[in-house]
Amino acid sequence: MTRLSLKALPQLAPEVAVPRYRRDQLSPGILHVGLGNFHRAHQALYMDDLFNLGRDHDWALVGAGVRPNDDAMRRTLAAQDWLTTVVELEPGGANTARVTGAMIDFAGVASGNGPLLEAMVDPRIRIVAMTVTEGGYFVDPATGAFDADHAEIKADAAALDRPQTVFGVIVEALRRRRAAGIPPFSVMSCDNLPGNGHAAGRAVVGLATLVDPALADWIGQDVAFPNSMVDRITPATTDAQRAMLEEDFGIDDGWPVFCEPFRQWVMEDRFVAGRPAFEEVGVTFTTDVAAFEFMKLRILNGGHATIAYPAALLDIHFVHDAMADPLVAGFLNKLEREEILPVVPPVPGVSLTEYLALIERRFANPGVGDTIPRLCLDGSNRQPKFVLASTRDRVRKGWSVTGLALESALWCRYLQGETDSGAAITIDDVQAERLQVLAKRARTEPLAFLELRDIFGDLADAPAFQQAFSGALTSLWRDGTAKTLQRYLDLQPGESLG
Repeated sequence: MTRLSLKALPQLAPEVAVPRYRRDQLSPGILHVGLGNFHRAHQALYMDDLFNLGRDHDWALVGAGVRPNDDAMRRTLAAQDWLTTVVELEPGGANTARVTGAMIDFAGVASGNGPLLEAMVDPRIRIVAMTVTEGGYFVDPATGAFDADHAEIKADAAALDRPQTVFGVIVEALRRRRAAGIPPFSVMSCDNLPGNGHAAGRAVVGLATLVDPALADWIGQDVAFPNSMVDRITPATTDAQRAMLEEDFGIDDGWPVFCEPFRQWVMEDRFVAGRPAFEEVGVTFTTDVAAFEFMKLRILNGGHATIAYPAALLDIHFVHDAMADPLVAGFLNKLEREEILPVVPPVPGVSLTEYLALIERRFANPGVGDTIPRLCLDGSNRQPKFVLASTRDRVRKGWSVTGLALESALWCRYLQGETDSGAAITIDDVQAERLQVLAKRARTEPLAFLELRDIFGDLADAPAFQQAFSGALTSLWRDGTAKTLQRYLDLQPGESLG
């Protein structure tokens, strides 16, 4: 077994792909905040591909984090010269491993984020990218507007020289660059939320407005916030996977990444200080990112939510096992075809039914080992973006929402805290306590759950949604998850569970 490092690369097994470029010839160009598994299996891999082509060696990655626990990642990666092993998990078990070297540094993690500010002001940094999760943009989930009253935003506005949020760091770095005559960078979101570039722009400009309206105007005019759609299923790394990496490939990596073979990146070509030649390594540039976003967020992310809660209630742990259950898989397919696909706008060159079939195959890949608890977490942030947007579109058109209301009812039933068999469920959500109080009330008063106005917004007042939700939740408590799913599968389009 070989401990991962630059010196150890020649000792790795021949089937392990390694960088074909010299690391000492790379220089920084992109600073990325949020060095989780997804970034290292996605953007960092595209950069590694580009460098392997002999291109754009002045766009290397600098990692960064704004939370104290990010220092653990920094220390781990520093000990292996910033290298990461990425293992692609094939359905048949013929997994492949490669070592990526696109990251060459990681800004120091400190209270007040001084080292990160210094790195972000560096003129060589021309893009600041981020994966901070869809819940990290200070967005009011009911309106989609920037939440200027959030406690963390107020704290940054009052002490911008020692910012605690990624957006505080960006605003302060841009302020310092402007004062020093250094051109601004582009801000590139790589998170799963509609109009991620717009969301990042609203957060940056919104915070700057609280501090200096003139700075906010300059940012609005001179900084680019390209929208993008990113896609790759990348679960949390398990101890079993670490052991597999050591046994199958002989690599001791402190924080390896395991992911599905599929990856996709669709982006607007809107940058103020240049960009790497992403198109040479498979990135799609388009003026209509929104169409791809709608497709992915509603069909894939909405699909994840669709299978998550019934599978959890049926004591299913792995996503591929959920897809092997005819009730869960049938619920996904029927809901997608009858209610979600009809409100997804056309995507240039893409068949939505073929895309759905691809998603179903990806979910069913047993090699990935994705888990139902991962899909269930943070529902208060994910439901408005991935599910309720489709529900709202159908309600406005006067169309049936039987399946979508059932998905919402399954989430409510899940939040009660135990499976159909009586096993305890741990609710992993920033609003867990509040959600559970209303979910338990909803057992006898179904519409009590819709008092979550920040989540359901005007849907809470829509009679069609109220009726469908109430009927679905009543069925779940009376008959259980399996019987309710079977009843739904037996319905004709437009029929109700209530």
